[in-house]
Amino acid sequence: MYHKKNTLIVSTVSSILFLYSFSSYAQPIELSALKAEAITIVKQFGGTLKPQLKKALAEGGVKQAIEVCSVKAPEIAKNLSMSTPWQVKRVSLKTRNHHNATPDAWEKSVLEEFNQRQQQGESAKAMAKAEVVKDEFRFMKAQGTESLCLTCHGSGLNAETKAALKQYYPKDQAVGYSLGQIRGAFSLTKKL
Repeated sequence: MYHKKNTLIVSTVSSILFLYSFSSYAQPIELSALKAEAITIVKQFGGTLKPQLKKALAEGGVKQAIEVCSVKAPEIAKNLSMSTPWQVKRVSLKTRNHHNATPDAWEKSVLEEFNQRQQQGESAKAMAKAEVVKDEFRFMKAQGTESLCLTCHGSGLNAETKAALKQYYPKDQAVGYSLGQIRGAFSLTKKL
């Protein structure tokens, strides 16, 4: 009887350890797959918005580009959120659109971390963070300031740009950036 109990206990413990080691091994694979999904969605977002901004800027100037961005960026985020199991948005410490770009506590912390990492020499292009927070997979990808962005987010904006920003974003804070500086991030969340 004693031998059967020991065998049963050893067998049960071995099974638990096997399952635990398997789940520990499987989790990083799943997280890397989630990160890859998130990166694909970020590329879709940027790949959809940037050509529309370039076209608007070329055809109608700064005012049209700002108008397109004010409508299209939230629309793209909404469409991606509806067509995927992800909540998709852009956030910034210096918001342009307070309604949908204000970071939550985790996003604010990551944006501050991104700024510190950039001050230590890391490029915004490769900067991202992925983490499980409670029952969600959270992913942020830094959004560096490109030359196109400086038209509406840089320093020394012309009167036309300032007027258009005031019209579409009365509480705008997202100006004064320099080339390569982090001006925000794509933020994605997926329930686990």
